[in-house]
Amino acid sequence: MAPAAPLLLVLLLWRPLLGAPGQGAGTWSRFARLPYPQDQLFLHDTFPDGFLWGAGSAAYQTEGGWRQGGKGASVWDTFAHRPATPPGSAPPGPAAGDVASDSYNNLFRDTEGLRRLGVSHYRFSLAWARLLPNGTAPVNPAGLDHYRRLLGRLRELGVEPVVTLYHWDLPQGLQDAFGGWASPVLPQLFRDYAELCFRHFGGLVRYWLTMDNPYVVAWHGYGTGRLPPGVQGGPRLGYRAAHHLLQAHAKVWHLYNDHFRPTQKGKVSIALSSHWIKPQRMTEKNIKECQKSLDFVLGWFAKPIFIDGDYPESMRSNLSSLLPEFSEVEKKYIKGTADFFALSFGATLSFQLLDSHMKFQQLESISLRQLLYWISSEYNNPQIFIVENSWFVSGSTKRDDAKYIYYLKKFIMETLKAIRYDGVNVFGYTVWSLLDGFEWHRGYSIRRGLFYVDFQSHDKKLIPKSSVLFYQKLIEKNGFPPLPENQPIEGIFPCGFAWGIVDNYIQVDTTPTQFLDSNVYVWDVHQTKKLIKVDGVFTSRRKRHCVDFAAIRLQISLLQEMHVTHFHFSLKWSLILPLGNLSLVNHTLVHYYQCFASELLRANITPVVALWQPMPENQELPVSLAKYGAWENPETVQAFVEYAKFCFMSLGGHVKFWITMNEPPVKNLTYTAGHNLLKAHAKAWHLYDKEFRRSQKGKISIALQADWVEPACPFSRNDQEVADRILEFDIGWLAEPIFGNGDYPQVMRAWLHRRNSVDLYNFHLPYFSEDEKKLIRGSFDFFALSHYTTTLVGWEKEDALKYDHYLEVQMINDITWLHSPSRAAVVPWGLRKLLKWVKSKYGDVPIYVMANGIDDGHNMVHDKLRVYYIENYINEALKAYTLDNVNLQGYFVYSFNDRTAPKYGLYSYVANQYEPKPSMKHYREIIDNNGFPGPETPELLCPEEIASCPECHFFRTRKSLLAFISFIFVAFIVTIFFIIYYSKKVERRYK
Repeated sequence: MAPAAPLLLVLLLWRPLLGAPGQGAGTWSRFARLPYPQDQLFLHDTFPDGFLWGAGSAAYQTEGGWRQGGKGASVWDTFAHRPATPPGSAPPGPAAGDVASDSYNNLFRDTEGLRRLGVSHYRFSLAWARLLPNGTAPVNPAGLDHYRRLLGRLRELGVEPVVTLYHWDLPQGLQDAFGGWASPVLPQLFRDYAELCFRHFGGLVRYWLTMDNPYVVAWHGYGTGRLPPGVQGGPRLGYRAAHHLLQAHAKVWHLYNDHFRPTQKGKVSIALSSHWIKPQRMTEKNIKECQKSLDFVLGWFAKPIFIDGDYPESMRSNLSSLLPEFSEVEKKYIKGTADFFALSFGATLSFQLLDSHMKFQQLESISLRQLLYWISSEYNNPQIFIVENSWFVSGSTKRDDAKYIYYLKKFIMETLKAIRYDGVNVFGYTVWSLLDGFEWHRGYSIRRGLFYVDFQSHDKKLIPKSSVLFYQKLIEKNGFPPLPENQPIEGIFPCGFAWGIVDNYIQVDTTPTQFLDSNVYVWDVHQTKKLIKVDGVFTSRRKRHCVDFAAIRLQISLLQEMHVTHFHFSLKWSLILPLGNLSLVNHTLVHYYQCFASELLRANITPVVALWQPMPENQELPVSLAKYGAWENPETVQAFVEYAKFCFMSLGGHVKFWITMNEPPVKNLTYTAGHNLLKAHAKAWHLYDKEFRRSQKGKISIALQADWVEPACPFSRNDQEVADRILEFDIGWLAEPIFGNGDYPQVMRAWLHRRNSVDLYNFHLPYFSEDEKKLIRGSFDFFALSHYTTTLVGWEKEDALKYDHYLEVQMINDITWLHSPSRAAVVPWGLRKLLKWVKSKYGDVPIYVMANGIDDGHNMVHDKLRVYYIENYINEALKAYTLDNVNLQGYFVYSFNDRTAPKYGLYSYVANQYEPKPSMKHYREIIDNNGFPGPETPELLCPEEIASCPECHFFRTRKSLLAFISFIFVAFIVTIFFIIYYSKKVERRYK
């Protein structure tokens, strides 16, 4: 197994030395070259010692109390209270934050939430209009008292305050009197307000943020008018407002630096928000457009502050006179006015408030890691403090916010990779937000809090969501420390372990070889240079032999190259018995299957044969059966038994490993069809057991598709119940009658009874008679399963497109998982959990993983993902065998080649040629090692395998014929001896 250290070394080698500003444009090409899939794997590591973990909120979003304690009106109060608009006009603003989470009256409640989380800091904002109701003097004493109490409580808890002076809620009085940030007067007024805050609160605050997300304030407050104060002044006014915001920020930074830093010893910055953008195609032009997009959003404010006091060149060249100019004195004054880089990234701006024109026809993305690297490269490797980050869930989600957790996990993981892999200097992270609140232009339609707030309740208690437990444990561990179960193990599988490959349907080519042609040809060497058939002249026709099928020879040679011991394929019922009964038999095809199986044995490869494998067309049933109800029709049961008997008789001499049904499609199977399918399987099993097992000495069972199902919120009892229910519906439905008690899972019956009683559903789960239960129970020799991926499920409805109303289950995606091109999740540990689950439910039954594989995108990059997939899934299987004592006896990769299973094969098929992929060679290496032996792995001495030479096998499988030939040979020798003896005796007598 590959250790993590070489990957880290590779990533460090790919990392250019950060330091010189303006190198951000190299970000896209760098990340396009990183090793795949290693760079995308989950990083089990911790953050640097002293890393800051916090949560945040904003005054207007959570405080409420809009008329309490002498507070003045803000532009958000006015904007949200606009009267309803007449028909045909623009819709009114969102519901207001008049009460919101009522944090103004619940200060102790909020700080108890912080204590429970164990955070090191709390970011919150001061309501300008609460301290200065009109935006200027006089001061509101009640406002001062409120924030003093909050800061005092934080000091008691040992929580560091990170205080934002202005988070979008400009006093309405300043908007009315001066036109807000469109006026050059505002920077000085903002400085006066900041001085008030520094004097009253500065002794308790070490981290100050002058303002939050000036892009949104300027562009949507004064340009588009989407947000307060709702001025539709166009781009020119938007750029002017931004100009004043930058001047205001610089004034406040210099105020603190000159007058308060020496005594208060704090730091001041500005919270800048950004999106991430990726090129539609990796061309130089598109990368320049991506760079321009970041310049127009983040660089608009970051470059003047962190580089040279002026706007990005791309803005200057594209906007000409629209963009205000700084004097040389102003540039020097603005340059360097931040003690760290405060970054806001997430749902506020991304895909929401980013102006579409500022994407420059490129693709928006949510890669926090790449943005952090870009900032570090572009702005001289600053210290970065992530002061806002998260995603959102539906406004109806209450406790189990799985979607929120997995976005949080993704963002924090990307931050960790930026630190460990990319050398980015990040020293703190702030989740947004502490509690549910008013979400700006989206009102209460979404939630972003760690704690749930019922906005309709009077007391507005904080109820911890699952994300609280997730974040709490993350803080305790300071990241994602390596755990023993996450580490690969060394070891080998037992002697006789079945190493296999799957081809659902083998390539059937019954075209006769040229040696069976009885015609005589002459070669026209003078004119056409072709063979010309001689009419009326024939040679004797020889008997057909298996070696005449060229397609068989090729497939066998490929299998031998792989070193597999078993080959799993399915027969085609619809072609063997086209009419569904023995009145018409495709003897040519049967002979082909016989030859294929016998040639596998000659190559010392065990054939594993499925009688039926469902396919889209007619479910792979004979047309006569498919037309009349398929598995819904009880007659199909008897037809299957007759078909099975024919196959046992025709192929049983070569096949000792049978699958009655391979991967019955439970997702598309009615309960009646499943009922008949189980009876058909059981009857076929008993038929083999009674009539063929003794003579053929084989084994037989059913193969079920068994993907693992994991609760989306690991701390949620409701999610665990949903996961258990889905496992019973997906696997237990067909497994419990066979491997359990002979009847369907009680969970299924109880759930269907409940649904039928409260809804209009009428899903009837049939009952087995006692005789049928006895027939079905125990009709197996082993447990065969196909496993491909793992699914997360929850009970909270979040996404209607991924919600199953019938089973009341929400499908969730962990975006930190690797995914194939078809979006199949790569979750190796899911296989181990599945194997343990099977053992816990059905005892120490022999288990075969009959299919396990993933798709690729017809290129070597994605085959690297398959290499990772195979190695890690097999290693998890080894853990199940070694550590969990699961009776695992075989593992099969899906699939053999791309010709029969496009994108899944270990062999590509291009231009009528098979080529082994690197994943095939990797699988072969694992087979040759029988697992993952290490220096301390004890040597396994297995009995010698039976000689694999075809000649030896020929004699072993024809003992009766050899005995007869031996008898004839001995009789011939004895006869010759007597003839010679008596002839000589007669000669002597006549002499």
